[in-house]
Amino acid sequence: MSFCWPARLPARILVLAFCVALLAVAGCRSNPQRDFQRSSPERIYEQARRSLDAYDFNTAIRLYEALTARYPFTEQARQARIDLIYAYYRARESESAIDAADTFIRENPTHPRVDYAWYIKGLVDFERTPNILERFFRVDLTERPPNTARRAFAAFRTVVEQYPKSEYAHDARQRMIYLRNRLADYEVHVARYYLRRGAYIAAAQRAKGAIEQYDGAPAVKEALEILIECYDRLNLTDLARQTREVYAANFSGDVEHVEAEINRPWWKFWR
Repeated sequence: MSFCWPARLPARILVLAFCVALLAVAGCRSNPQRDFQRSSPERIYEQARRSLDAYDFNTAIRLYEALTARYPFTEQARQARIDLIYAYYRARESESAIDAADTFIRENPTHPRVDYAWYIKGLVDFERTPNILERFFRVDLTERPPNTARRAFAAFRTVVEQYPKSEYAHDARQRMIYLRNRLADYEVHVARYYLRRGAYIAAAQRAKGAIEQYDGAPAVKEALEILIECYDRLNLTDLARQTREVYAANFSGDVEHVEAEINRPWWKFWR
């Protein structure tokens, strides 16, 4: 028995068949969003890591954020939170990097890589301190409040003191030396400002703070000179004598002409 098809099918049926075929083809195609939602945490982390290694920090950030949101309690999510700190830092998203570091430190205080979070946190603020261009154009760096320098110093000190065997401890210590000198410069600048205006108690407090907090910085020499001058002006004879003895023991200099030295800046970046 044979069937005979009509010579021509109605146009409505042809259109319907065509639409069904299109839907079938579309259904066979992959849906990136759906595929991503079905991805395992291992696969998402692998994709994010590849993006990070390829310096595609924005893509890496997007993937890491998605991973931590979808699978927050997995080992991959914990590692992603560490990698996110670095990705934000390299993408120059400073506040996000610091927030991510703070969150990781707070939630994982005993994690074996918490020293890394502290180090990157310090690095972010360290790189926001005045840079070489400001030195080149002879900006007086001692006149700028070093808020980021203080935060960086504190973060690096945490690495050095709490994690002395960390692979980042040596670099953190070297950066601390630079920051120590920078912070001491600023304290001496403020002390000199008060001294020139006759605010001897305030000047002495600033100078003493620089000596106690930033021992070893080059600016400590001038801080002692300011302290001697303040004690002389305040008629604090014993303190002036004791400070002169400390100055002579450390710098072997003539302290009888300290007042003349106060008006001369001890150092400029461009000299």
